[in-house]
Amino acid sequence: MIPYKDDNPSYAFPVVTVCIIVLNVIVFFFEITAQSGMREITYAYGAIPYNLMTLHKTQPISPVMTVFSSMFMHGGFLHIAGNMLYLWIFGDNIEDKLGHVRFALFYLFCGIFAAYSYAITSPGSTTPMIGASGAISGILGAYVLLFPRASVHTLVFLGFFITTVRIPALIVIGFWAIIQFGSGLISTGLHERGGVAWFAHVGGFVIGLLTIKLWIPRRTKRWL
Repeated sequence: MIPYKDDNPSYAFPVVTVCIIVLNVIVFFFEITAQSGMREITYAYGAIPYNLMTLHKTQPISPVMTVFSSMFMHGGFLHIAGNMLYLWIFGDNIEDKLGHVRFALFYLFCGIFAAYSYAITSPGSTTPMIGASGAISGILGAYVLLFPRASVHTLVFLGFFITTVRIPALIVIGFWAIIQFGSGLISTGLHERGGVAWFAHVGGFVIGLLTIKLWIPRRTKRWL
């Protein structure tokens, strides 16, 4: 299943969501055009679990700062396209609910928690982690709690045929979450040399799900 839009309208232009998407695209452009090569940039500015856990500095910036730089880096076109698609579909409604500033902080908060969730489960790994997936997972966790019944237009592949159906967000995101949890458990104990940081997705999703209501601004009462 590949979602491509939802039927959940937002009432304000998603300024922060658009800015995050644009920033990710700009950073990816510099990655693929850099003379030093994408691998060198990834190892210089990606979040390395071992460095995060020990504060061992082997990169141009501090391990803590790589948590932020890694959120805006991607390893390939499909990587950034998938992440930005999910952010575009689900991010505007969460931004609408929180407001622009709170949404930006919530996004970074989920990304930070996601990075350390992966570092804690793979403390000895020296393979850098990059991508907005952890932060966007937090957006998905928030969305499924706040808008579980929202209709999501989804591409469904049936052998050689492709059809589109409207599926409740609870099912679309729930199915995605099950894959993340299952893949994370399967990968436990394996020595990863690359691939997907499943527990970053899990950590981001869980923290977004559990804390989103704490981020929603309280409405002030107006007396008539």
